[in-house]
Amino acid sequence: MSLRKIKNISLLIAYVLAVYIVFPNNAYAMHIMEGFLPFNWAAFWWMAMIPFVIVGVRSIKKTVTEHPSLKMLLGMAGAFAFVLSALKIPSVTGSCSHPTGVGLGTILFGPTAMTVLGMIVLIFQALLLAHGGITTLGANTFSMGIVGPFVSYGIYKGCKKLGAPLWLSVFLSATIGDLMTYITTSFQLGLAFPAASGGVMASALKFMGIFAFTQLPLAISEGILTVMVINILSAYSQKELGFLGVFTGKELPTSKRGVKA
Repeated sequence: MSLRKIKNISLLIAYVLAVYIVFPNNAYAMHIMEGFLPFNWAAFWWMAMIPFVIVGVRSIKKTVTEHPSLKMLLGMAGAFAFVLSALKIPSVTGSCSHPTGVGLGTILFGPTAMTVLGMIVLIFQALLLAHGGITTLGANTFSMGIVGPFVSYGIYKGCKKLGAPLWLSVFLSATIGDLMTYITTSFQLGLAFPAASGGVMASALKFMGIFAFTQLPLAISEGILTVMVINILSAYSQKELGFLGVFTGKELPTSKRGVKA
């Protein structure tokens, strides 16, 4: 990508990072923290994650081998997910929520590639920000790097097949993928800590309720931001998007004013 393309994308990421600095960091994060899950559940999610990571590594290797110029775009998708998922927005419940940022990489490179990027993001956050953990890496990757991306991918492809506008497909993909990450995390916690009355479902609903007040507006905001980034990429990185098959020839913009579909 040219210097102008990188500048526009960097401005968006810098804006999100500035928001992160403004918000306090002393709340508990939605990533399941280190040592919180019982050993058997932590091991289970690690085993569930590994096959998707293997497929994702192969997918990324194939993509960068065939089109080496996409490496920078791949790194940008990872950086986008890192910055957004590092945001910790305080909730009225005393906990906090955050975006996931997986929709963009999923639309560009597919869900299994985003599994690898999501895992790498979570490793850096666990080591550098104490956000999540290594023992809970499997569970956090499964929710944010597997369920979220696969739901996002299905929504995006389904919307395009139904003839929805590009902006709407991207928005719904990122928004619903974000929400499904948190629903999955709630069920993971519900399975590990079932309620004495009501069992897993009651416990999962309780965890969902903790984050519901802030997560819905955050998911919508993530959807809007993802549309903005796709607008920039569609205007200045048409060649790269053509390699990835994000658009058909009919959908590709003819001017450099963003997505019009």
